[in-house]
Amino acid sequence: MTIGLWPSLVYTDAAAACSWLAAIGFTEHVTFKDEEDGHLHHAEYLWPAGGGVMFGTYHPDYPEWPARPGTGNTYLVTEDVDAVHAAALAAGGTSVREPVDEDHGRNATVKDPEGNMWSFGTYVSA
Repeated sequence: MTIGLWPSLVYTDAAAACSWLAAIGFTEHVTFKDEEDGHLHHAEYLWPAGGGVMFGTYHPDYPEWPARPGTGNTYLVTEDVDAVHAAALAAGGTSVREPVDEDHGRNATVKDPEGNMWSFGTYVSA
């Protein structure tokens, strides 16, 4: 059993999200696709330092799940903010905030190819 807090995102093209997440260091844990049309309903990708992210393809026929693609915001703890930021840009992300040192650690922010915000940081708690 995997425990912890897992953000959940919705993508227009979840298959492309798989590639983007792998490019910044996530590894595939599980994916569930429709056998007939290949629609990716649900995926879980693991972060090497712990935790992960769940995501799937947006489907307008599920009104009980109102999230829209590109509206998520995730903070990812990493020891190498600069490397993850660079990998995110190389994989098609857009920098919102370049890596910078702050009181609570080194931080940067990018938008993934569908507009979800990803902050990367060393996060030092008080």
